[in-house]
This record gives sequence, structure tokens and C-alpha cells, in this order.
Amino acid sequence: MDFAGFPHEAFEFYRDLTTDNSKEFWKRRREVYENAVRAPMAALAGELSEEFGQVQVLRPQRDSRFSNDKSPYKTYQGAYLDTAPCLGYWVQIDASGLYASGRFYPYDPAEVARYRETVDSDGSGEELAALVAGLRAGGFDVGGDRLKTRPRGFPEDHPRLDLLRHRKLDVGRRFGPGPRLASREALDLVRAAWREAGSLLDWVARRVRGPERA
Repeated sequence: MDFAGFPHEAFEFYRDLTTDNSKEFWKRRREVYENAVRAPMAALAGELSEEFGQVQVLRPQRDSRFSNDKSPYKTYQGAYLDTAPCLGYWVQIDASGLYASGRFYPYDPAEVARYRETVDSDGSGEELAALVAGLRAGGFDVGGDRLKTRPRGFPEDHPRLDLLRHRKLDVGRRFGPGPRLASREALDLVRAAWREAGSLLDWVARRVRGPERA
């Protein structure tokens, strides 16, 4: 199936789900989910796979075993492609629209330490700072889990302290519901965002994990 956009019912579905996240709601609205959310996301993932590699569509159920929040369903529909462990592309729709990003989400403390060591180094750290500044100027949000204070061992006046605080790094663009998301233009928006966010993935692959690590 060719991707034709996300109908407005997809965003209405998630607006309603945020206020009634129950199995009863899901049972009543399952057909809306399948037709307005799941099928378009699967079609989008299929077309993105032709350029980037096999994109996986996430299941809608939450894993609440280790969470205090026992609501059964995710309030978004996500899809992803990892180009390497804990490194890759992400796209999701939710009540607020569409988000497409590149992300580095290490779980190993040793890799977080390597990331910070690389950011601390002037050559590789300045390269990342310039890359992130360019993405911000191009309309990207820069997020990801980070410390509220400075990481231990780094001075308060470090020129890249904001980047050093990150334990995970996500750079992406957000698009609100509207005609663009309801058409094939949404595919172009995600493709463009992923191509640009690829500069972050390349930096991690070279500087944090690869032979250019400084």
C-alpha cells in the first residue's frame, strides 16, 4: 500500500486516548486505530525502508510491568530504524502531530562516559556543537534525557556543558496536524528530517564508536 498521509481521525484518536486510556475505549475505537493510524504508519515505514533500511512499526500496547503507570496503551504510534545498537531514526504521530528524529540512546554507562569524553575533547566536541547549532537553526529540536546539573568531573564554565549533560541525544523536527500530514507530503517531511539528522548518527559512529574517536 502506498503512503497517502495520516487522516485527521488519527490525531483525534490520540486526543481521545489521552483522556480515556482503557481497554474499553480501545475496543470501541479499534477500527479507527487500524485504518487511520496503523495502516498509514505501516505504509510510511515501507516507503522509508526503500531508502534507509528496514523500518519497524511498534505495537500499541505499553509494557507496564516495571512502571507505576498501568495505562494499557501508548499515546503515540512510533516506528524506528536502528543503524547500530542504540543509534538510529525515529518517527511518531500523536495528538500534537508528527515528530521525526535521529537519536543516540545508550544504556551502558561506559558509553555515556565515552560520549562525554568525546564532547570534552576540543576537536570532536566543537564538531558536535557546530552540528547541533546548525540543526537548531534549521528548525530542529534538541532533546533527550540529560542531567539537570553538570556531570561530575567537568567545570561549570565548560563551553559545551549543555551537551555534556546529555545521557541520550535526540534531534528532530515537529509538524502539527494539517494538510501536509494528511498527504504524501508527510513522507517528504520525514525523509528530509532523517537525512539531516543523519549527521548526528554519523558523528556518533565516527567519534564515539569509530576509528576517529578523539
